[in-house]
Amino acid sequence: MADNNRGNRRDRDETPEFADRLVAINRVSKTVKGGKRFGFAALVVVGDQKGRVGFGKGKAKEVPEAIRKATEQAKRQMIRVPLKEGRTLHHDVNGRHGAGKVVMRTAPQGTGIIAGGPMRAVFEMLGVQDVVSKSIGSSNPYNMIRATIDGLKQESSPRSVAQRRGKKVADILKKDDAAAAAPAESAEA
Repeated sequence: MADNNRGNRRDRDETPEFADRLVAINRVSKTVKGGKRFGFAALVVVGDQKGRVGFGKGKAKEVPEAIRKATEQAKRQMIRVPLKEGRTLHHDVNGRHGAGKVVMRTAPQGTGIIAGGPMRAVFEMLGVQDVVSKSIGSSNPYNMIRATIDGLKQESSPRSVAQRRGKKVADILKKDDAAAAAPAESAEA
């Protein structure tokens, strides 16, 4: 009876709305009295391609089991990121984790995803279509993904900023447009 309940819960959790991307697989070994025991570590990024993304890592004796564990962890650790017009970031942002630093910039339509390896996987699973990004420092995929997620957590939409300040969205956007136009006017003079 208990096995049936567990099976039903698993069916509900594993909805096909999430896409996943295997970023890295690594063979790890443990030295024991009789020699070495080999296992596998997997790094997976999961997202719904509509503004939610998460990453997870898993270790097991076999590759499929490591991937399954990583995917489950990624689904539990998902974050929501506000996207501008559903295709790019609202503002430029920097992320950092350890020695891994990333710079992510909003981009006009048609730019595409300009990002390397692990960062590209995060943006594709997130549903971003236009972004320019650069990884500085560590090229370790774990740290690159953590730095990217750190930067995406700092992303905020005009609606959330307006709500936090107790103003209207139009007021927030007007101030940003006026601030951007002021330096351009002084340069022309």
